[in-house]
Amino acid sequence: MRQRYYIGDMGDYDGREVTLEGWLAGRRSSGKILFLQVRDGTGFIQCVAGRGDVDDQTFEELAALPMESSLRVTGRVAADDRAPGGFEVSLVRAEVVCAASEEYPITRKEHGVPFLMDHRHLWIRSSRQFAVLRIRATAIRAATNHLDSRGYLQLDTPILTPTACEGTTTLFETNYFEERAYLSQSGQLYNEATAMAFGKVYCLGPSFRAEKSKTRRHLIEFWQIEPEIAYADLDDVMDIQERLVEEMVGSILSERAAELNVLERDTEALARVKAPFPRITYTEAVERLNRAGHDFQWGGDFGAEDETILSRMFDRPVLVTRYPREVKPFYMENDPDDERVTLSVDMLAPEGYGEIVGGGQRMMDATQLEDRMREDGVPIDDYQWYLDLRRYGSVPHGGFGLGIERFVAWVCGLAHIRETIPFPRMLYRLKP
Repeated sequence: MRQRYYIGDMGDYDGREVTLEGWLAGRRSSGKILFLQVRDGTGFIQCVAGRGDVDDQTFEELAALPMESSLRVTGRVAADDRAPGGFEVSLVRAEVVCAASEEYPITRKEHGVPFLMDHRHLWIRSSRQFAVLRIRATAIRAATNHLDSRGYLQLDTPILTPTACEGTTTLFETNYFEERAYLSQSGQLYNEATAMAFGKVYCLGPSFRAEKSKTRRHLIEFWQIEPEIAYADLDDVMDIQERLVEEMVGSILSERAAELNVLERDTEALARVKAPFPRITYTEAVERLNRAGHDFQWGGDFGAEDETILSRMFDRPVLVTRYPREVKPFYMENDPDDERVTLSVDMLAPEGYGEIVGGGQRMMDATQLEDRMREDGVPIDDYQWYLDLRRYGSVPHGGFGLGIERFVAWVCGLAHIRETIPFPRMLYRLKP
């Protein structure tokens, strides 16, 4: 196979002649010298071509080449602290693979969000979006590596389901031959079944919520990593959350410094993400909100504004535990010391980003679970298989779901979640 060179590996090629295959992301000229910004999917690099370094025809062709044309360039790599990325390539040859047939629509001028979202298929080529999505990939890899190395088994859960997991008001319904089916809201219920077979499991996949929300924290289709653990209580679940988030943030800090720099992210704030995290109860959180002058009544669910205020009280993620039964799903275990609340926990990211993880201890007793399902109006016949998990060797168990997009929005310091996934699906956005 022929030798392939990538911009992301330029540190290995200092002083060597390489051929790069990519796209023209930018250009400036002093008249006699061209400075070309070339990207190849692994990074961006400056390529320099002077008259005489390449033949006149190639020089003129490069000088007029439209943005985002594809090209193949050959030159010598040299370390240069002044160059973006710390290296540049002095060209000796260049070949246009395919010149763009039209002017590239995304220019240096200011574009509105609707325009950029309509051109999302092109916007993801920009340096900012490139940085965000590479950080996303690192976050997912760090999470799976962390769990894999600790004996968790990754098992897929169905996307088409016969019942709800998080409530019937946000279900997407579809036809399934002669039956009704729904797009999955979470893999958790099925994770509980696999945890009873394998002990420690997780799934990674999309979730769908037909929630008519337009906030900066909501997507209709989003991705979660969801561990579930047999023989685990609420404290175990919180410990696992802390270690996972610490590992994910640490991996991004060590592997994606250049991308965080592009985003102008305050990395000192991320460096403080070290376990153990602060832990407060829901009741303590309500008291904190009221002391801060924010009127909140005990028993209600926290909204985005409430979570923002709470999370800004801490310099690292905070774990809020023991939410009221009324605001948590039917499967949450009751607190034996306070029947009003459940053994649940949400992790709120600092800097006002709010909930990034939700979970807790699952109800263990079949009779109690049936009673709770009746209280909540859950059709018991549809969940007989779920009740079987309590009838045949039930154990204390728990888990959580970490929302990839919310996590990435926080780590990247983004104002809106729409930039954290290649093609976001929102209330009024189904294209491209």
